[in-house]
Amino acid sequence: MNALLKQLTEVNGVSGDEKAVRLLLRDLIKDHVDDYWADAVGNLIALKKGTGESDLRVMVDAHMDEIGLVVKSDGSDGTLEFDKLGGIDNRTLSGKVVHIGKDKIPGVIGLKPVHQSSIRERSAVPSDLRIDIGANKKEEINGKVKISDHVAFVSSYTELGPTAIGKAFDDRAGCAAIVELLRGERYPFDLYAAFTVQEETGMAGALVASYRVKPDVAVVLECTPAYDLPNEKDVSANTKLGAGPCIYVMDNRTMHDPRLVKHVMESAEKHHIPFQIRQPGGGGTNAGKIQQAHIAVPVVTVGLPGRHAHTPNGMISLDDYKNYVKLADAALRELTRDTITRNS
Repeated sequence: MNALLKQLTEVNGVSGDEKAVRLLLRDLIKDHVDDYWADAVGNLIALKKGTGESDLRVMVDAHMDEIGLVVKSDGSDGTLEFDKLGGIDNRTLSGKVVHIGKDKIPGVIGLKPVHQSSIRERSAVPSDLRIDIGANKKEEINGKVKISDHVAFVSSYTELGPTAIGKAFDDRAGCAAIVELLRGERYPFDLYAAFTVQEETGMAGALVASYRVKPDVAVVLECTPAYDLPNEKDVSANTKLGAGPCIYVMDNRTMHDPRLVKHVMESAEKHHIPFQIRQPGGGGTNAGKIQQAHIAVPVVTVGLPGRHAHTPNGMISLDDYKNYVKLADAALRELTRDTITRNS
């Protein structure tokens, strides 16, 4: 059992309410870094000083927040209307158990029963979802839940042989990988670890962290959607479970630095670490904000493929995760100023 992944995925930290994750991460890293602090937006930033062989300032980023919901209003029938925080498909929500607010009030996301639904309603994307906490009228809510309370999905981390299922691998897997890096030997340069907030709702945390650290180079560790199940179009998967971590070349926000892409690929080949190139296009990562900060930052994203992205339960390969950590470590240890120096 990977205790680190279990700890980090089972704690709640919906975008904008990451405190519990930040406190857990603080406790996991505090004995392995030289300094750490929380900034004004809630990022946790840690410094692990280098050996002095390199004057580079390197930042490695993973976001703490997860997708979830927020209470929008309460109805006369005692149910709760909600908005989504992050990209969530309504088709994945019906019947899901949730925890609401700091007291973790339990509820279930309800939908009109199939027995009372027309054929047309059954084939449509549901739009009348509500959270049911067992109240029969508004007065029975009685202050248990308030408007603006964050809502997290309830899910347990479970290992299924070579894979694991659970919530929030996006991006607690990246957070776990950084914890492992910080527990290792020092790097030639000062390494700044940025556990950032609000990626799912606009990437504000990464932008703030990058301006604070002012890195010469940044590596983003993300959990990447893997659409590798059979499909009618018979097209190749964007990434596959079990084929190793993936390297971004471009997405809908970022052209990843080709020098760093080449460097990460060469590190993988040198150390015989399996890897794959993420299919270009699709959703972006914190790299899109980090790249634009300060006077511009060379950046690359290394991803962990994960099935069923942005749903209450995802799936990853445990071998991919081990190789994800190995690749990040190898690429960082072999990073030099020459890697990012332009000759013309």
